[in-house]
Formats: sequence, C-alpha cells, structure tokens
Amino acid sequence: MKFKFAFYLLLILPKHTLAWGFYAHQLINELAIYALPPELFSFYKPHCAYLKLHALDPDKRRYILPKEANKHFVDLDFYEKIVPIDTLPLEFSKAVSKYGMDTILKHGTVPWQIQFTLRNLEDAFCHQNIALILKHSADLGHYMADAHVPLHNTSNYNGQFTNQIGIHGLFESRIPELFANQYQCIPPKANYLSNPLAFTWETITEGFTVLPFVFEMDKKIRKKIPAQKHFGFTQKGKKWVKIWSFEYAEAYHQALNGLVEKRLMHAAYAIACLWYTAWVNAGQAPLGLEKISPNPLPDSLYQSDEILFIDRNPN
Repeated sequence: MKFKFAFYLLLILPKHTLAWGFYAHQLINELAIYALPPELFSFYKPHCAYLKLHALDPDKRRYILPKEANKHFVDLDFYEKIVPIDTLPLEFSKAVSKYGMDTILKHGTVPWQIQFTLRNLEDAFCHQNIALILKHSADLGHYMADAHVPLHNTSNYNGQFTNQIGIHGLFESRIPELFANQYQCIPPKANYLSNPLAFTWETITEGFTVLPFVFEMDKKIRKKIPAQKHFGFTQKGKKWVKIWSFEYAEAYHQALNGLVEKRLMHAAYAIACLWYTAWVNAGQAPLGLEKISPNPLPDSLYQSDEILFIDRNPN
C-alpha cells in the first residue's frame, strides 16, 4: 500500500520538488555508463534499464523517509558567502564537531552522502553482490547528479528569497526535457579518483560559484518577457498542468550559454568516475553478467541506510 501511495505522490507533486527531474536523472545515469572503461562498461551496459529506472529511487524515498531529504543538498550560503570554501570543514566529522549534528543535517549532507554511498558500493563490489552493486550505483548516481545542480547549493533553492519562484524546476527539469536532444551527450572517459571527497567538493564549489549568474540571467529574462508569457499549460492525463512556457525556457536556456548541458555532462562523467573508483578500490574483481530485472521495485528501496559517515581522506 505504501508503494502505491509513494507513486501517487510522485504524480501529483510539482516536478521542481524533484532533483534534475525524472528525464534528466535517467539520462545522466545512462550517459555515465558510456563514460566507463571497457571492463566496467560490459557489466553496466546490460543493466542500463535498471540504472535508469532506479535513478529516481532517492527522490521517491524523500516522501516516505524523513531522514532522506537532507541527503540531496547543502546550503553553502549558510556557511560561506563566496569561494573558497574555507569556513565549513570538508570532512564530515570535523564539520559536525564545529557546527553540531543538528545544524549539519538541517543544511544538507549531499557531499558526505556521496562518500557514504561510495563506501557502500565498494563493499558491494568486494562481495560481488550484483543486486547491491546496482542499487548503490543508482543511488550514487542520483546524489552526485544532485550535487551538480547549483540550486542545490543554496538555501534560496527555488528563488523564494529573490522573487524567482520556480527557477529550480526551470533549470533542472524543464530545460533538459526541452533541449537535451541538442546536447552532444558524450561525457569524458572516467578516471580513477584518488580523493573522492575533494573531487566532490570541487564539483559543488563550481556550482556555488555560478549561482549569481544563474539568478541574474533569470532576472533579465523575467524583465524581458511579459509575465503573462512566463507559463503555459500542458495536458497530463485528464488534467491540465501549469508549466514554464517554451518561449521563457528557450530564452533562459540561451542566456545560460550551455551551463545546464555542462553540468549535466559533468554529472555523468563524475558518476562514472565514482563507479570506477569503487570497483578499483574493491580490488577490480571480475563481475558476472547476471541480469537484474528493473521491475518490480525491491522492498529495500524504502529502507533507509543509517547515517554512518567515514571520512575517507582525514587531514
């Protein structure tokens, strides 16, 4: 019963509540497969359908598990006003020691959740547990993709403090759905990450750096296009749903000068790097090609892992 209720929620909730949107998350996980070296590509490619479908699992858990939501973002503007990130410790234990667990959880844990899920994936590779390898790979893809959205790095995530309500869904859902077919969709080949935590923070810092540009371009488009042309309607089933108009989305897309595509492509590359790194750290064990059906969704989807962060690169 709870499964049906979860999916009902996903149908009726505004899409901007979901990171990158359904389409983009699935596309990112698929593109990550093509960035892998041959020895991993041959394992992941047959499971493409699974990885695409389960790219959405963490978002589904957000509406069922109270501890899930803070794993998708980090409010850097609570700690920092400008780069570099030198106020907030990059290691989880040091951040908690400085600010306290309640504050850290309130303002998001995505950079550390990525490290935690990476460790889970390494363990799954060590035990050659195909089902868990795929589960943690899909989850890791989702969290790293979220970390690439600049609006996941600010408390003003939906423009609610700057009179730009809806910018979240516009950036990460509407634009990819409309224009991803124009992207090159060729992410760079994956590399081994000697310091995944530093790599993750570099990614998040890049997103934080472009936030002023993200908001400023939207402000310019809002002034340029009359308010009555900001939104349109599309039919979904028997209902008409309000969405950003094509005219507005196209103008914003052009003003961003390829930023959405760059973040999306880098997300695919970063995910492939994490998958590859987990496999290497686990000893590069050969993997069988046991096929896991993408359906039905496993009961474990709704079981939350306990937060037990282990700093991989303590200073």
